[in-house]
Amino acid sequence: MPDDLARQAVTHASWVERRADSYERLAFLGDSVLGLAVTTHLWPRLPDTHGAGRLTKIRAQAVSGRSCRAVAERLGLPERLQAAAPPDVRGPATEQLAHTERVLASVIEAVIGACYLGFGYEETAEAVVEAFEPEIDKALDSPADFKSALQERLARRGELVAYRVTAEDGPPHQRVFEVAAVIAGEEVARGSGRSKKDAEQAAAEAALDTLEA
Repeated sequence: MPDDLARQAVTHASWVERRADSYERLAFLGDSVLGLAVTTHLWPRLPDTHGAGRLTKIRAQAVSGRSCRAVAERLGLPERLQAAAPPDVRGPATEQLAHTERVLASVIEAVIGACYLGFGYEETAEAVVEAFEPEIDKALDSPADFKSALQERLARRGELVAYRVTAEDGPPHQRVFEVAAVIAGEEVARGSGRSKKDAEQAAAEAALDTLEA
């Protein structure tokens, strides 16, 4: 991969004068490549009894913000992001930024976009499927509606969950939403996604993990 693309893939918008020099444009491209690679991989593995709605849910789970964060962490991207920060902004705030789900989701997509530009679709798609294999297998083995599962669990306790948008990042064509799951007035978990619905699902999954801990 060309050095300029490798640098751009781990450059936050707040570190450069022009947003176009950050990872955001690459993430926009990588989001499409990621979706196509996973969809193409899922297609022959799923029976034709699965409708488009079911396919969409399985894909959304496999490439959710939480899934992207897990892949990014396995690949060591938080450390690369921190190392790429300008010396004058390094510190606790940068470390926190480098472990934020919505940031890591964008960074892994930016890396995918950079690989696509550097190596082409076929090679990149193969690497994407390999990197996301645990998340794809989990989505196939345990497709879940986390919001419904959380509400059912809370109903047994006479409680309700509310979802609150806590942040929106990125340009209008590439929004990343962060949503908090709030139970009994207390925030218990957060999740992120390309849409509010996806972010709510991620927050619900994280809340379930919190309740089970």
